[in-house]
Amino acid sequence: MLPWVRIRREKKAIRALIEQKRRIYPADKIQEDSEAIMSQLERMHWFRDAQTVMIYYPIHNEVDLRPLLKRYEGQKTFLLPVTHRKYIEARKYDGEDMMRRGRYKVPEPQTSKWRGKIDLIIVPGVVFDNLGNRIGRGGGFYDRFLNKHRHVHQIGVAYDFQVKKHEIPHSRRDHPMDRIVTPTQTIGL
Repeated sequence: MLPWVRIRREKKAIRALIEQKRRIYPADKIQEDSEAIMSQLERMHWFRDAQTVMIYYPIHNEVDLRPLLKRYEGQKTFLLPVTHRKYIEARKYDGEDMMRRGRYKVPEPQTSKWRGKIDLIIVPGVVFDNLGNRIGRGGGFYDRFLNKHRHVHQIGVAYDFQVKKHEIPHSRRDHPMDRIVTPTQTIGL
């Protein structure tokens, strides 16, 4: 079997297991863990010093960072991803009334493509490891975007059960995180 075929199969199996676990994660734990993660992010100088921060709109019980949009309204510019056929682009968040369901039924801003500087990118994932490797939803959208923005600090956020101590399958196309934040730890690489 070709190595990339084996990696893809292993990723798919891990992704299915962790996504299933995340989908049944209790709502009160999602809120509690999301607040703990946001609290850690807010203490980091990468977040405090950032003028423009790219986050994401949570689906399927992902870590929910939306409270940051209100807390820092007028202080920071927030960007959200918009998914196209093979890539994502960053667009400015201008409030819930400017959001529409996009390609994968994820709410997306209806503003124009962001052409300015991005200071920090906060990244969702299905699984991470202690080395910064990430398994996403499987489309490679974030990996392509992050590879184009290597100079920007990139922080993955996840629940504790989404971070594995052992190295997860990855290829050279997969983009590692600079840091990973969970409710109980920050993994700095």
